[in-house]
Amino acid sequence: MAAHRHRPLALAAAVAVVLGAGAFAVTSASAAEAPLKDYELTWGIKQSYRSYVTGMAAGTFTPSGGATQADGNGAFTFPDGSGTYDSGTHAVRLGFAGGLKIASQLHGFELTLSDVKFDSAAAEITADVTSGGTTREDVPLADVTVTRTMTDMETRLTKEAATVLGSAGYEGAAGDPLTVTQKPAATQTPTATPTETATGSASPEPTSSTSTSASSSASPSASASSSSSASSSSSASPSSSDPASESASPSASASGTGAPARGEIADGTLGWGVKQSFRTYVVDGAAQGRITVSGGAAQAAGNGAFTFTDATGTYDTDADTLSASFEGAVNFKGHEENGSYGLDLTLSDLGVELDGGSGELTADVDSLGGTSDDVVLADLSTDTEGLTAQDDVIALDGVTAKLTKAGAEAFGGFYAEGTELDPVGLSVALSDDAELPDGNGGSGSGSGSGSGSDGSGTSSGTTGGAGTTGSTTGGVGGALASTGSEVPAGALGAAAAVTVAAGAGVVVAMRRRQNA
Repeated sequence: MAAHRHRPLALAAAVAVVLGAGAFAVTSASAAEAPLKDYELTWGIKQSYRSYVTGMAAGTFTPSGGATQADGNGAFTFPDGSGTYDSGTHAVRLGFAGGLKIASQLHGFELTLSDVKFDSAAAEITADVTSGGTTREDVPLADVTVTRTMTDMETRLTKEAATVLGSAGYEGAAGDPLTVTQKPAATQTPTATPTETATGSASPEPTSSTSTSASSSASPSASASSSSSASSSSSASPSSSDPASESASPSASASGTGAPARGEIADGTLGWGVKQSFRTYVVDGAAQGRITVSGGAAQAAGNGAFTFTDATGTYDTDADTLSASFEGAVNFKGHEENGSYGLDLTLSDLGVELDGGSGELTADVDSLGGTSDDVVLADLSTDTEGLTAQDDVIALDGVTAKLTKAGAEAFGGFYAEGTELDPVGLSVALSDDAELPDGNGGSGSGSGSGSGSDGSGTSSGTTGGAGTTGSTTGGVGGALASTGSEVPAGALGAAAAVTVAAGAGVVVAMRRRQNA
C-alpha cells in the first residue's frame, strides 16, 4: 500500500531567534527569498551501513563531482551548497553538488546518490537515486532534528532510505549526524548588496568576498563589514619615547610626568560596537527594537559603536600586560509581542586582558533573565606586542576581536566560533593628570566613531526604530542574531529550526509520517 508523506513540517511554535533563547517573529507574506551559497553538507548515512558495504559486501564508496569521504571510511561531504533563505517562513533550502556511487559486485548492487538537498522546513534530506539505469528524483532519505547551529543534527532514516539501502531494518533507524555549514574559507563581508547599505535587514545573502575589516557571520559564518578607522592618536604601535628618559620602562611617559612602568590604571575608556550589522538588525531590521546604554556607557550617533568608561585595573609595560575593566552596560531589545520581548540581553562589566600582542575580551551576559559572569566573548590580537605609553596614556585601536567558543555559546550560536566581531579600541590613563584622547570609542563601526552619543561619554540613551537617541531608564541587555543581508550560521540554524526551546537554543523538528 502506498505511503502518504506529510511534507511540510508542522511547526509547534512561533519562530524564535535570540541570544540564548528568544523570538524571531515570523513576518508576513511580504517575505523575500535571499540567495545562499558556499555551504557544505556532511553526513555519513549510517556508520554500520558503511561498515557493511566495505566489509561483508566487499564494496566501495566512490565520491565524485567534488564530493569527498573522510578518512577511515568516514562521513561524506557534498560541496557548493546553494539555495535560498525565506525571511517570512525562515526556511532554509539548499542543494549541493557532487555524487556518491555505492557498489558491491559480491552482493550485486550499484547505486548513485546525487543532487543532495537539505530543507529545514520539511526537516529532511533528499537525493536523486540512480539504480539499474533508472533515476528517482528527490527521494527522502532521512528526517532531521533541526538545531539552531545546524551542526551534528540527529537524523532518522526513512522507509524510502531503507529501500534504497536494501534492508527494511533501516526504516526508522538513527542515521549519522548531519552538519550543514558554510565553508571556513568563505568568511564574508556583505559588500554593497541591495539589502544592506548599513549591513542589516532585508536580505540575508552571504557574500563570499573576504575582507580585512571586521566581519560578521556565522558560519555558516557570514561577516558584516565594520570599517576600522584607526587614528594615529590612538595607534597601537610603539611611540617614540624620550631617549633621555631615565625610566626603566620602554613605555615610560614621553611627557616626563613620571608614570612608573607598572601600576594601577587611573582611568580609561573602551570602544566596541559588538557588531555593526547586529546593531542595524536590532534597530532597523526584523527585531524592530532598541538599543539602550546605561551606567556610564554611551553610544555614538547614527546607531554607532559604544564607549564604556571609568577603567580600573593594572598595567605593566615591561611585561607588556594589561588588565582593565570598564563601567557601563548595553542592552539590545527587540521582537516585542504583547509587551514581552523575544530579544533582551545585556552586556556589562566589560573587561580586557592583554599579554603581549594577544588577549581576551570578557563581559557579564544576561539573556532573558539568565546571567553568566565573566564570559570570554572574544580573543583579541593587536598589530604590536609592545604596550607603549605616550603622555601617560596607553592607547590601542583597531584591535581584532574574534568570537570564542564560549562567546558563541553565550550568544546562542548565532555566529560561529572564530567569527570576527567589531574591532576594539581602548585608552587607559596611567596617572591622574593624564588626558585621554577625545571620543575614543574604538573603531567598532563605520557608522560612528564610538564616542558618547551626547559627546560626554557618560550619558545613558536609547537608539531605536528610526535611529533616534534619547534618555531612558530602561534596563540593559544584548544578543547576537540574524542581521539580514548576511545570514550567520546560527541565525540560519535558528530560522531553520523555527521552534526554539527557551534557554537551550535547540529545536526539535520532526516530520510526522503516516502509512495508509
